[in-house]
Amino acid sequence: MSLLSEIDLKQLVQHIKLTAKSLGFQQIGITDVDLSQHHQDVEQWLAKNYHGEMDYLARNLELRKHPEQLHEGTQRIISVRMDYLPEDAKFAQSLSASDQAYISRYALGRDYHKLMRKRLNQLGKSINDYCQQQLNMRPFVDSAPVMERQLATKAGLGWTGKHSLIINQDAGSWFFLGELFVDLPLPIDQPVDEQCGDCVACITICPTQAIVEPYQVDARRCISYLTIEYDGIIEEELRPLMGNRIYGCDDCQLTCPWNRYAQLTQEADFAAREQLDQPTLLALFAWTEEEFLKKTEGSPIRRIGYQQWLRNIAIALGNAAYSQQAIDELSAKQGLEAVAQHHVNWAIEQQQNKAAKASRKTARLIRIIEKGLTRDA
Repeated sequence: MSLLSEIDLKQLVQHIKLTAKSLGFQQIGITDVDLSQHHQDVEQWLAKNYHGEMDYLARNLELRKHPEQLHEGTQRIISVRMDYLPEDAKFAQSLSASDQAYISRYALGRDYHKLMRKRLNQLGKSINDYCQQQLNMRPFVDSAPVMERQLATKAGLGWTGKHSLIINQDAGSWFFLGELFVDLPLPIDQPVDEQCGDCVACITICPTQAIVEPYQVDARRCISYLTIEYDGIIEEELRPLMGNRIYGCDDCQLTCPWNRYAQLTQEADFAAREQLDQPTLLALFAWTEEEFLKKTEGSPIRRIGYQQWLRNIAIALGNAAYSQQAIDELSAKQGLEAVAQHHVNWAIEQQQNKAAKASRKTARLIRIIEKGLTRDA
């Protein structure tokens, strides 16, 4: 009889959950590898081209649908949750200030991928030590074709909200997900009931109406997709709706009533970097490529690259209140590639239109005042 067969799996699960908590995971759940109940939904979503240009989602569909093929021998998946909401996040304050940049709360601090993967590796080592043998395990954090949200719901971490994100009744939705694939027949956790009810706040507030129906997001209209995943020319009709959001969008989470229960992160790495804490659009647009690379080192923002960064800020500047400085800075920017230049030109035009409108308004006021003075005379 092997040592593993002598281990009480229920006690092992308790060890895993206690260890996970000590490593900074707020919650873990365990599920099997059967995702057949989600296959049709994923296939239909892809058939509607809601994934935009994220071709990788369709390329590895079979691996997504069958986790045991992604990592051979997998019997169970340990799904983990780590809160990321930084202290003094200021939530939507910068959305109302058109000269400031709004950056999604998850991207204000250090990139979560390496941190969570390291912790998952540590969790795996702890399991090996407990079992006194080398088991077949592999961690994943947004790094492979894994249906992480579907796995999280099966593992009982929460339910899928109408915005398609996972909601936990005790923690809202401000958290990252990660997985540890294991070749152990661990007892599994049960899913929880959905508790969104008749609420449609996330659907109503979406600036671009990307939530086309409950649980269905058309990425091609989603500001997070447009500012992060998509590097081309953004449709002109969508640009004004993006406001000052230059990296991601949190509106659907900001309005969700379950986020009143959200917990602040205990991870110092997720705290907002000084240069990203309520910065002005012009200050960020003034960065050189060297400054961009230096100031976003270790940040998820860095992966979009300097030109896309400038494209996003240019759109926000076009949506901002009139500023002659904005026109001057946009006009003076050098070294732009075609896509970024296209959006800079659009932003200049928007600013010039606002200047002309302001001049016409001023002229009308002057005429009204002059007429009033003439009558009084």
